[in-house]
Amino acid sequence: METVADGTEKNGDKTLGILVHIGGIFFSWLAPLVLFLVKKDSGDKFTIDNSREALNFQITVLIMYIGCFILSFILIGLFLFWVVMLGNLILSIMAAVKASDGQVYHYPMTIRLIK
Repeated sequence: METVADGTEKNGDKTLGILVHIGGIFFSWLAPLVLFLVKKDSGDKFTIDNSREALNFQITVLIMYIGCFILSFILIGLFLFWVVMLGNLILSIMAAVKASDGQVYHYPMTIRLIK
């Protein structure tokens, strides 16, 4: 992996890092999974780390959505669904901004299933 004079990663790596987090907003766990499987053997540590973080977070969000569905039968899940969706949006945008700075964002409260 090449770095630019200021110590950050190449633009292509940053772009993939940004896209994997933004792709999680629109395609849930599918976009991070595809990028993780494509890049895991390439040695591109920045993209692999970002896709792993995004994949772990999107799996956690999926589990939260399932919990919200179950809780929707007592009506609290309908409110929590919007909270989870808003949290997914905000945290994914924060992660994309960190990726544009050449850093890997570690999502809070994430189940680390993929190591």
